[in-house]
Parts: sequence; structure tokens; C-alpha cells
Amino acid sequence: MVEVTPAADRAEKLANHLRARGVLADPRWERALREVPRHLFTPSTAWFGPDHDGAPRGRFALEEDPGAYLDAVYSDTVVILQSDDGAGDATSGKGLFSSSVSAPGVVFPFLELLDPRPGDRVLDVGTGSGWTAALLSWAVGDDGVTSVEVDEAVAAQAAANLRNAGFTPHLVVGDGAKGCPERAPFDRVHVTAGVADIPMAWIEQTRPGGVIVMPWQLGGRLGHRLRLSVLDDVTAVGRVHGRASYMMLRSQRYNARWASHSHEEADHSTTRINPRTFGEAGLGAELVFAALAPRVGWHDTSDDDGYSLLMYELDDHDATGSWAACDHEPGADVFRVTQYGPRRLWDELESAYLRWVSLGSPGHDRFGVTVDPDGVHLWLDHPSGLNKVIT
Repeated sequence: MVEVTPAADRAEKLANHLRARGVLADPRWERALREVPRHLFTPSTAWFGPDHDGAPRGRFALEEDPGAYLDAVYSDTVVILQSDDGAGDATSGKGLFSSSVSAPGVVFPFLELLDPRPGDRVLDVGTGSGWTAALLSWAVGDDGVTSVEVDEAVAAQAAANLRNAGFTPHLVVGDGAKGCPERAPFDRVHVTAGVADIPMAWIEQTRPGGVIVMPWQLGGRLGHRLRLSVLDDVTAVGRVHGRASYMMLRSQRYNARWASHSHEEADHSTTRINPRTFGEAGLGAELVFAALAPRVGWHDTSDDDGYSLLMYELDDHDATGSWAACDHEPGADVFRVTQYGPRRLWDELESAYLRWVSLGSPGHDRFGVTVDPDGVHLWLDHPSGLNKVIT
């Protein structure tokens, strides 16, 4: 009789949890979760962040409490590998998180969309801990996986983790946005970092009919799980498959905080649109916001006295550019809008929202994306139809 190890028992429980939530449907990836031990890719002391209600949060150490540590590893958690590009303490939960072991509830939906086959060549952008590179090696074979990591220290630890786990994919230290032309062509491209501008190199290095999956993060509060199929060296087409939010590619990082300034120069107006409507409109509306109000980030705050929608330019790294705010007060007939800068961010977001309403308020499953040398085109229902939101 085979003895069940504590890690294997916990992996089984995690697989059952993910399957019950509908984020792990393919039995092949259930086997991978059991046969590619996550704890071999997790620091012995780390900060864990929950990706689902009930998952552990905080600092856990193997030496201090092995049971609690393994419970955290085999939960739907994000495990922080690095903060502030290596300058911070990754176990403190503070600073800008710059590398992590992604949560299983995010990893496996991407792998199921990717659908790699034995013998495929796979480009894995963002090695991180090496866990997804190991999962891909398990699926297609070590020789078929090329994994690229921009951070030398993170890459070195990933190489050690992979050796310890018995996997030997081809590892590259470099900018994943450039792909790996010497190992192309690829059948699959798997991206584990947020992307605003889709690199043409990934399309050029993928065979016609090949698949690219990525977290497409243009603005708003969260990104989108995007699956593209490559048509030729310069064109790919695909659809959005729900939400996803990752750390951005280092070359595409942007300001992600709201900062108001130059108040004496700001413009004041009112709107009849309740700002809560934007946050409640759903993923379909967020796609139109990203298309028609590009590079606009936004988040909301609320308390007993009201609600505010805060907007800022994502390209403005020092947070001194255009900004806007719309304040909701309970019982008000109109709502105050304050805007500053050459871009009128509220006006752009409001116009995009009304465009989405005019299309019939479609959900995200009706939208698709075409990428070609002219840019990224969001369309409704069919790529050749007349309902392109942006051309």
C-alpha cells in the first residue's frame, strides 16, 4: 500500500477545491497538480496572499510550523518571491511585489486555455519560481519548453528549484517581450506577466495556428484572460475568457495610483450618471473602457458618506498628469466631477460607457481581439463584422 505524503494529501484537497469552483476542469491538469509538487517551488519562509475567500494570508515558515506552511502552499494563494525588484523583504508583505508563485486558481485556467500537447514547443514568458515551467515540462516534455526570466536572481533560484524537482526545460535570462527567436517557431506561448502592449515578437515566433495566452491588462481595476490564435507572422485573433490580474512585464510597468494635484487649475462640472455604474457594469464594459479610454486606470473608494470614482493616466509614471474624480452622495440628483490635465478622463470614460450601452450592454464573451501591424482592434461578435468598437 502506497503511503500518502502530507503534501500529496494536501494537493488532492486543493484539486478538489479548484474543481468545485470550476477553475480546474481538465483531469490532465489535476494529475499535474498532484505530480508537480508546489512546495518544491516555494521559499521555506514566505509571504502568502489569498486569491480566494478562506485561503491563508501572512508569513509562514516551514521550520516554525510545517503543517501551517504546507496548508498555505496547497491553498489558492499567491506566494511572494521578491519585492521591490530584490531590494525589499519578500517575507514582510510590504513594498512593490515584483515576482511570485501565482495562485493555482489563476494558473490552471491559463494552462487549460493554452492546451499544450506532448511534443509541442512552448515559450514560457516569466519563469518566476519555475512552477509553471515544470507544469509545462510535465505536459510536453523538457525539451519542448523554453522559459524566459528577466531577473537574474529569480532565474537562478528557479533553475535550482527545477533541478530539485527533476525537470530540465531550457532556461533563458532576458526580456520575455522579445521571445526567444533562436528556439522558435513555437506552438504555444504562455505569458505569466501582465501585458498592455502585445509584443509582435510573440506572434512572429509562433506557428500559424499556434496559441498565445496572456493576462491582458489595459487599465481599469483588473486584467483579462486573453487567448489568441496566430494567423501569420503579423496577425493573431482571439477572445477574452474572463478576468486575470498579474504583475506587469517590467518593460510595461505604469503608475497605478491616483494622485490629485493642481487643484486650482482643475475643472468642475456635474453628471447625471451615477459613478457606481461603471464599477458595476462588468467585464464587457471594462473592455470597451480600455478600448475607447486607453491608458486610463481607475479605482473606487466608499464610506458611510458616499462613494468616489478616481481616474488617472497609466503612462504617467510620476503621477503628475491628468486625473479626474466623480463623487457620489446618497440622495443626490447629480454628481460632482473634477478633472485636471490635457485629457478629460471622466469624459472619456463616460463616452466609452455610453458606447457600450448603445451596443446593447454586451458581456465579455461577445468581444474578441485582432492584433496586426496597425495595432489591437476590439470587435463585437465577429472580427469582420460592422460592430468594431475600435478600428
